[in-house]
Amino acid sequence: MIKFKRFELENGLRIIVHQDKSTPLACLNILYDVGARDENPEQTGFAHLFEHLMFGGSVNIPSYDEPLQRVGGENNAFTTNDITNYYLTLPAENLETGFWLESDRMLSLAFSEKSLEVQRNVVIEEFKQRYLNQPYGDVWLLLRPMAYKVHPYLWDTIGKEISHIENAKIADVKNFFAKFYCPNNAIMVVAGNVELDEVKRLAEKYFASIPKGPDNKRNLPIEPFQTEARSLTVERDVPVDAIYKAYHMCSRYDKEYYTIDLISDVLSQGNSSRLHNTLIKSKKLFSDLHAYVMGDFDKGLFVVSGKLSKGVTMEEADNAIMEELEKLKSEFVSNNELTKVKNKVEATHVFGEVEVLNKATNLAVSELLGNADIINNEVGKYLSVTIEQIKEQANLIFRKENCSTLYYKSKNN
Repeated sequence: MIKFKRFELENGLRIIVHQDKSTPLACLNILYDVGARDENPEQTGFAHLFEHLMFGGSVNIPSYDEPLQRVGGENNAFTTNDITNYYLTLPAENLETGFWLESDRMLSLAFSEKSLEVQRNVVIEEFKQRYLNQPYGDVWLLLRPMAYKVHPYLWDTIGKEISHIENAKIADVKNFFAKFYCPNNAIMVVAGNVELDEVKRLAEKYFASIPKGPDNKRNLPIEPFQTEARSLTVERDVPVDAIYKAYHMCSRYDKEYYTIDLISDVLSQGNSSRLHNTLIKSKKLFSDLHAYVMGDFDKGLFVVSGKLSKGVTMEEADNAIMEELEKLKSEFVSNNELTKVKNKVEATHVFGEVEVLNKATNLAVSELLGNADIINNEVGKYLSVTIEQIKEQANLIFRKENCSTLYYKSKNN
């Protein structure tokens, strides 16, 4: 049970405080309710660009990293299609430095043509290195627009194409910042060896005067039901053939999410899982094979992806995956099998909540999903899943017409 206190500033900034006396550290996590799905379809990659810009210094603090490192702190961030999350850890006695740094960049990020140019080049280089020049790097650039036709999940966090970042103007960047990087669009979690009264004092001192931003009401296009099987075959300079199958599923908010997440565990969690046992170990059709849920806040994807063993055809590989999915549709999983994956979820949750940083991030995400207390109820939701629900969801999801398949062929074959 993770205990926490919650309060809110007049400008709409929600603050959650979790005290953990077992650590000498404090963690400050700021989650902004903005991701790639909030971008203009003609200007994609902005949320990820901001992940870089936010470390480029603010008006009063030219270098973000330097003062933090001086007090023994470290920081990082990540962007998804749904959120942008910034976090830092530092010795608890230096907590005020964290408040000072984070408040200054929320209030007055330093925008200059020079900083934009520097970060733009960093992102363009990342696009080339990680997505275009790396083996299998462009998979999501191909798979997303096949699975999605209208919802903004059809592009990856890096963006649709390099030109969107190349052509980003300072005015566009400033508008994006003013709209989304404001207190009423953020959740701050302070966790570790901290006192509630001290956090309240620092929050008032550093964040209360930051003006409220606009009320962002999302009105994203709803992805229509997929009614036909989609496929794409590409040939690339990669070591071996690979296959990616993406099925539409519910959102992270839906109660069915927990059932579907357990289905992915039944299929590929560990060496005793179905896909590993049957298709890797026994039939030797794949060198690796995974099933996972994307965990998207809007209706997301269940993905099965694997690299084929030498000499195995795409048809053989595809049919073998389908056969395993069909078993889930026609037969109940055993109670033992379900209990085993539930136990793993429970263990993962317990070990995951040891780190103060993990707790801070998970509290912020839970709050965004509706209530920070979700963090304390999630395991119970997994444990209550039945074998009947597993079969029901398997039948809803694993339909041919609900699937987009990417056949990723090696030129060497």
